[in-house]
Amino acid sequence: MDRVRSVLALCAATVLAVPGITALSSPARAADADLARNGGFEAGLDGWTCTAGSVVTTPVRSGGSALKATPAGSDNARCAQTVTVKPDSQYTLAGYVRGDYAYLGASGTGTTDVSTWTQSAPDWQRLTTTFRTGPSTTSVTIYTNGWYGTAAYHADDISLVGPGADAAQPPAAPTAPTVGTVTSTSVGLSWPSVPGATGYAIHRNGTKIQSVSGTSATVSGLSPSTAYSFQVTAVNAAGESAKSPAVTATTKAGTGGGNPSDIPAHALVGYLHASFANGSGYTRMADVPDSWDVINLAFGEPTSTTSGDIRFSLCPATECPNVESEADFKAAVKAKQAAGKKVLISIGGQNGQVQLTTTAARDAFVSSVSKIIDTYGLDGLDIDFEGHSLSLNADDTDFKNPKTPVIVNLISAVKTLKAKYGAGFVLSMAPETFFVQLGYQYYGTGKWGGQDPRAGAYLPVIHALRDDLTLLHVQDYNSGPIMGLDNQYHTMGGADFHIAMTDMLLTGFPVAGDANNVFPPLRADQVAIGMPATTNAGNGHVPSSETNKALDCLTKKTNCGSYTTHGTWPALRGLMTWSINWDRYGGWEFSKNFDSYFG
Repeated sequence: MDRVRSVLALCAATVLAVPGITALSSPARAADADLARNGGFEAGLDGWTCTAGSVVTTPVRSGGSALKATPAGSDNARCAQTVTVKPDSQYTLAGYVRGDYAYLGASGTGTTDVSTWTQSAPDWQRLTTTFRTGPSTTSVTIYTNGWYGTAAYHADDISLVGPGADAAQPPAAPTAPTVGTVTSTSVGLSWPSVPGATGYAIHRNGTKIQSVSGTSATVSGLSPSTAYSFQVTAVNAAGESAKSPAVTATTKAGTGGGNPSDIPAHALVGYLHASFANGSGYTRMADVPDSWDVINLAFGEPTSTTSGDIRFSLCPATECPNVESEADFKAAVKAKQAAGKKVLISIGGQNGQVQLTTTAARDAFVSSVSKIIDTYGLDGLDIDFEGHSLSLNADDTDFKNPKTPVIVNLISAVKTLKAKYGAGFVLSMAPETFFVQLGYQYYGTGKWGGQDPRAGAYLPVIHALRDDLTLLHVQDYNSGPIMGLDNQYHTMGGADFHIAMTDMLLTGFPVAGDANNVFPPLRADQVAIGMPATTNAGNGHVPSSETNKALDCLTKKTNCGSYTTHGTWPALRGLMTWSINWDRYGGWEFSKNFDSYFG
């Protein structure tokens, strides 16, 4: 969140540099076959899933069609298909490409995933690579893609030559699952076994969320007082069955952890420029209207990037002539709290880079933040780490088990603060989309290295602290295009962006596309939507009519437009805005609309 216009805009573009691994193919054995479907694109994109591809009639290498795909922003224009293969078998992947930076590769091999590429192919150039499947591998994904931000590439005549899988059939569909134990955040399911099945997949509201080997499972991470639809499929080496009949279960009521009961069911959160001034002007704490339920003081900042020593002081009179005295400020904080409001210290912002690289920095963070909270009598902490505060080391690939010191030490520090202040401690976070929803596509440096190590870097922090987290309000502004759960890119400027980004938080999503590594959904009462208060406050401002469309869609499933949500969440906590000062500058339009909407 910028002192001038809001947060530093982060482009959701990452760079994936994949070393070429090429090998000469050996002559195909008599039993080998080309297993790639529609490798010449003569049937359009049949068999292929493409983020930005189309079929063209020129140039072509053979036949009448070829693929043309154009990378843009954070999309490398990947086209992929999953192919059934035999375990412990040798395969040769080949294809023809032209253009700058064209790739061909295979993932999910069970051994070493491979790729090959060319930096420049003014005419058709053959790429080829080989791999051996693992002892239990029954399918691989073959793909072609370009390089981020470069011109279009073309591909044609893609083949995967090797032994075909043994003839088999997917299992029959299971019968409807039986609902077992239901809590405020979980539902137990069980079902009869299906002959020939080696495992089962559970689908929530139409989306696959987890795989199990047995005939029962507990689906967790759900929102209280919310109805969910569940289906089960049976799986074997030949594929996945049709879905079972659906069964519906409604979770029980409950506040859950990190949810002080005295925060309104629908809350308005705003940042108050307490330590600086900008074009919006200084607003005294006593002058903040009653509309605001949670007031985040912007900002506490470190003495140096890695010190962990956080300092906060009121805006100097030379910069803010109308600033109140510290005594008046403290009295106004108490008055707000007496009126049922929460006042937090927000750490970070655009200029406040915080990297807790050592345990000493972690301990300094705990000590200095505690001092600020105690000095001003505050209710908790807001984490607004931006820029390069959080990034993942190259070997840190599992958001559930982080290794990177700046991540591990932040989690430890916040847990220490929570333990010190108890159940009433309010904890909120305001990450940018780059650090959260972008994790659906990219996580850290990636499997092959070269991606931006900050991609998805908030996910391990959110996950580790989800039981302590009161509010997550991702900044749905100053963002590049982000892919939603519909595998389409969504851009700022309308209700659609807020709907898609919030749906990801409330539905959960596979991290970096890995269906076996799913970020669980947050409770609806933990989530608020972050928006700029005015056009001056940051890119991505939407008029009140679009704000209300987003709220209608997420809480009532009306006015949803083209995006289909994976649920309905009447318990959605509310809205966050940057900032209270900018809303005052805009005639309080944002807060007045919130009050009107929620009554």
